[in-house]
Amino acid sequence: MKATPNERGAEARARAAAVAAGGGTLWSTLKGLWPHMWPAARPDLKFRVVLAFVLLLGAKGSTILMPFAFKYATDALVAVSEGKPLPPEAIYSLVATPVALVVIYGLLRVSTALFTQLRDGMFAKVALHAVRRLAQTTFQHMHALSLRFHLERKTGGLTRVLERGRNGIEELVRLIILQMVPTFVELTLVFCVLLFVFDWRYAAAIAVTVAIYMTWTYFATQWRIGIRRKMNESDTDANAKAVDSLLNYETVKYFGAERREGERYDHSMARYEKAAVSTYTSLAVLNAGQAAIFTLGLTAVMVLAVIDVRAGARTVGDFVMVNAMLIQLYIPLNFMGMLYREIKQAITDIEIMFGILSREAEIEDSANAVPLAVKSGHIRFEKVRFSYDPEREILKGVSFEVPAGKTVAVVGPSGAGKSTISRLIFRFYDVSGGRIEIDGKDIRDVTQASLRAAIGMVPQDTVLFNDTIRYNIRYGRWDATDEEVEEAARQAQIDDFIRSSPHGYETEVGERGLKLSGGEKQRVAIARTILKGPPILLLDEATSALDSYTEKEIQDALERASRGRTTLVIAHRLSTVVNADEILVLEAGRIVERGRHSQLLAEGGLYAGMWNRQREAEAAREKLRETGEDAIESTQPNRNPPPVAEDLPTNDAPRPKTAVPDAAE
Repeated sequence: MKATPNERGAEARARAAAVAAGGGTLWSTLKGLWPHMWPAARPDLKFRVVLAFVLLLGAKGSTILMPFAFKYATDALVAVSEGKPLPPEAIYSLVATPVALVVIYGLLRVSTALFTQLRDGMFAKVALHAVRRLAQTTFQHMHALSLRFHLERKTGGLTRVLERGRNGIEELVRLIILQMVPTFVELTLVFCVLLFVFDWRYAAAIAVTVAIYMTWTYFATQWRIGIRRKMNESDTDANAKAVDSLLNYETVKYFGAERREGERYDHSMARYEKAAVSTYTSLAVLNAGQAAIFTLGLTAVMVLAVIDVRAGARTVGDFVMVNAMLIQLYIPLNFMGMLYREIKQAITDIEIMFGILSREAEIEDSANAVPLAVKSGHIRFEKVRFSYDPEREILKGVSFEVPAGKTVAVVGPSGAGKSTISRLIFRFYDVSGGRIEIDGKDIRDVTQASLRAAIGMVPQDTVLFNDTIRYNIRYGRWDATDEEVEEAARQAQIDDFIRSSPHGYETEVGERGLKLSGGEKQRVAIARTILKGPPILLLDEATSALDSYTEKEIQDALERASRGRTTLVIAHRLSTVVNADEILVLEAGRIVERGRHSQLLAEGGLYAGMWNRQREAEAAREKLRETGEDAIESTQPNRNPPPVAEDLPTNDAPRPKTAVPDAAE
């Protein structure tokens, strides 16, 4: 039976864990990659692997035959130039002229190139399929990891790890299968030719040369790995700082910190420059040593050939043949040094990626998890305790209920734990103690996908995808029609704004939605939640980015959207929750007051104090606005007569907007 994507992902994570446990060695990494290069469910890819190996043998066979053709052509040319008969070898009875032998030499070179290119093309699909499978699995696993993991990691550094891991897999597969294996095959064939066609002295000279060459390459590369790792770390740090700074473009502008950000980035690049210079310097040392070692070995073999030619034991063609064979070997052998370096680097990059892939998700569905079937949407918190850090408890035995179809608000000072409640309902974290139930079902016993499908969220900080407004609204329900998307926008009071834009619903919102104002972004978030149409609504400071004039319109839209739905409102601005069925006042992780708005005001407690402070702030804002309007009027010529009473704005008329911020925010 064909494995599901989840099962394939679990298998990939198990292999990644095995690679991590194996210390990220070449063998353990290849074991982890092999199932992707030899996929059980893809016989077409297996055929490509087999055919690529056959083409590899054909290419190396042609490579080894080329020096023989060169030898016979040389000996024939010497015999013809001296007026002597051709040598007695059988080849000359088949091909009687030096020209024909040179043509054969050329055909062998062409066949070598042809076989090599066919092999590379045949194996490309196998390698890239492995890259795609592992990259997709890792990307999905990153989404499966907890919010805690993502808060502890920098987005720029995380994407860099994914990019390097993906490139490392492609590089390793290509280098091992298309370069290292063919090089070892050719080296083995050359050694056999020198041993059996020439004698043991030639084979011994090459064996010693290759042994010294590999030893030098190994130790020099080990020395360079530490330098290369520092360079990569500096590169990752610089990239993360650049991404972080650009994502916070407006904040940088607010504080005039362009120069400071430039210096911060340059400091990281300076460390990268220093490490990169060391990397290239050490590379020059490595290459110089490799060239010297191979040249000495080549010289030794050529000296043996000269001695044998002078003694009459070898022909000039043998001298040319051994020279051509070793020069031909030098190309892949020289590449072997770079091959080892790149393989080590690829393993390092893959090891980091596999480290993330092997990391267990903090929040996982239990073995017996079932889909959540919401009947009424009743939410119940029972003695919930939670802490991000064991030394600091955020929620301390919180208990409350949100009856089906009712609206309950949670208010309180900053740091009281209000937003933590929303994260726990979505199961971004699991509770440390107690339980959270929906319709009597512990949310730890249901699948995360079904839980989140049942809840609509309007967050305090709305972050949009760098795409169109239509795309961002449709994110609430991907199969929605354009008409449904536009109806959701109308209910969120943003349709008029969208249609007034030159590109309408196809307007690009920019990185994280920065082309829109805070209120516009929040209304897009409200629209996509309305489009989702969930039985449970969670509003986390849903109108925090709106001015007080727009707030009333959005509140009306939210009230319409919440009718018949269980709604939990987390609010700082108390004027948005006065109509809630129950208000919970949270302080230091505990519910200290609860009741309706009028009851809490009558008690004169924390809620009443917060309400009075916000009313004072609103009064100060109103006075500031009136003062500003009076100042503007005093500077304008009196071109119009004073308005009569019926011209003055009523409570229902739209009021003039100013740039004065809401003090309550």
